[in-house]
Amino acid sequence: MRILLFSTGFLFILVTTACGGNSNKQKQKELSVDELYKKYPDSVPILIKHGNLMLERYDYEKALQDGAKAYRMQESNIEARFLYANALNNRANRSTSDVMAAQGHFKFVVKKQPKNTQALVALATTYAQQGDNEKAFYYINEALRINKKYRDAYILKGSIYLSLGNNKLAKSSYQTAIEQDPEFFAAYIKLGLIYQEENDPLCIQYFITATQLRPNNIEAYYNLAYAYQQFDKIDEAQQTYRQMLQKDPTFTPPLFQLGWIKQFKQNDPDSATYFYNETLQKEPRYVEAWHNLGLIYETKGEKYQAIQYYRKALKYNPDFAISEEAIKRLAKTK
Repeated sequence: MRILLFSTGFLFILVTTACGGNSNKQKQKELSVDELYKKYPDSVPILIKHGNLMLERYDYEKALQDGAKAYRMQESNIEARFLYANALNNRANRSTSDVMAAQGHFKFVVKKQPKNTQALVALATTYAQQGDNEKAFYYINEALRINKKYRDAYILKGSIYLSLGNNKLAKSSYQTAIEQDPEFFAAYIKLGLIYQEENDPLCIQYFITATQLRPNNIEAYYNLAYAYQQFDKIDEAQQTYRQMLQKDPTFTPPLFQLGWIKQFKQNDPDSATYFYNETLQKEPRYVEAWHNLGLIYETKGEKYQAIQYYRKALKYNPDFAISEEAIKRLAKTK
């Protein structure tokens, strides 16, 4: 979960220029955060701006570099400390000591700024990561007492409830987050996945909204297409998979799923073979495609060819049990 303290975007600086023999005039020149970062790499305010921009881009390692540098240069700077802790707590390979260090920094910020809702929820996140949900909920509720419409507090609540297996309260929390921010993409994805897991076709509507909010997000389209497929809306699934391929021709799962539909829903093994081969041409390690080709040839009675495909699946994943079982099954029928 990302919790950003300061907005990013563009900074404005005034540049003094000479104009012939006239007196100097001040001109406003617009520079992006990235441009300013290159020009003033030791400016703490710019390091903080750039670090928060990196958080928005999910580049937590670069955000950590910026935060650490800004914090070293000005240890008393609360913004720098918050950025450093935020990046430390969000990076993928964070350790237990990273979480504890971030927690200490967040406590410092909360002590200095007790009504800082972002810092309160960030602190709650560290407790949730440590499995201390009681303290996590305490700080979440503190944030909501200050601002009952604070979106990220409901998101963290939803995540905790989801980890506890309480889908009902998780859905309620994510829905409340959407009420605070109707364009919050991640909440639609979360709700869609929960409803999909519950085998509820309502998930389709959440995934549709997600694709509308982010038309170029492949994850949202794949979730939508797979939901269509799951609930036997085959035409819609195929159309969505093809849309994905237009957006990103290198992404192989849509090709595989189009093959799966041809094989198992439309009884068209020739078309299925085409899609599986297209999948494997782009990604030879796609073991499910090798296995399904084996099934096609096994159904045709071509046992030797089927075994070769099953062996290919095992080559790329020796633990792929269903291919191993298929080989044993065919070996018994020789």
